Amino acid sequence: MKIRSRIRRYELYRWLIPLFLLLNILQDLVEGAGDFPLRVVNETWLAFFVSVVSYRLLEHTLPKLGWKNALYSFFILLAYVLAYSIGLLLWRYLGITLHIFTPLGKPVPVEDRLGILIGYSIGSLVFFAVVRHLYNYIQLKQHAQQLRIASQQAELNYLKSQTNPHFLFNTLNNIYSLARDKSDLAPESILRLSKMLRYMLYETSEPYIAVEKDLKIIDDYIALEKLRYDDSLRINFNHDLEDAKQSLPPLLLIPLVENAFKHGASETRENPFVDIHLTIKNRQLFFVVKNSTGEPAGEGNFSPQIGLSNLRRQLELLYSDYQLDVKKGDYVFTATLKINLASHV
Repeated sequence: MKIRSRIRRYELYRWLIPLFLLLNILQDLVEGAGDFPLRVVNETWLAFFVSVVSYRLLEHTLPKLGWKNALYSFFILLAYVLAYSIGLLLWRYLGITLHIFTPLGKPVPVEDRLGILIGYSIGSLVFFAVVRHLYNYIQLKQHAQQLRIASQQAELNYLKSQTNPHFLFNTLNNIYSLARDKSDLAPESILRLSKMLRYMLYETSEPYIAVEKDLKIIDDYIALEKLRYDDSLRINFNHDLEDAKQSLPPLLLIPLVENAFKHGASETRENPFVDIHLTIKNRQLFFVVKNSTGEPAGEGNFSPQIGLSNLRRQLELLYSDYQLDVKKGDYVFTATLKINLASHV
């Protein structure tokens, strides 16, 4: 963690110092000062000293200071004040002695020169401190965003891990009913279940799949449910797709279908039915599942099942523009799902 933080600091100053130097050079250009090549060398010489001192102050010294060692902190900060004033003046004289720094313009008294250099130091320190603060703020926001995305992905995976076993548990119950009745349809139901298991193991690991694949698993599930009922159950499943290859999160629609059979048709004694309609046009998904119930609207209380609860939470994590409505009427239950597929988060 410390190494990563150090690398980020180096990356910051690797472009911040050249930017600081460039701004000073541009200022000389705007002011129309003469001897431009010499001024570039002078600015580079001063920028080197100020950059090193600012880096040491902002990255190494300030983080270690505190009120517990107030006296020590005071003397350390005083040392930096001297470095930014007298130290910079001595650095300038050193450059002149080494014939690196070239004095330009009229001679200025030492006290005036010191004042000019102090102003230069303060401006430089403010520049470094402000840019560093903004950089750290942006990095912190990006890190928080990455953590949020990772947390949401973990929750999505958890919801899927809940939905799949729940879905399979209900399917196994159906097969158990057939096996208990020694039905000849039990082998066919096991075969269909194996196809669904293969789909869940090898197809649903991706964040998106073609919608036609999810429709195929819905078809298999409906066929499996039909094995439990006689001809009295009426099932209508139709869809109108603008593009069957467009992407959709896997198993997003199956909870509504499962709910229609598990808590609807199976509890209806007379004229059970399930109507399913899916439309996707212009990136707008419209999914309606209507099923019979065993009681009128005024009787019983509707409590969301785990499949519907998980579906609602997945929608919150996946899309910003969606609507899931469930309505219990007289012997009829209707679930309506609308999603703007372009609103994926």
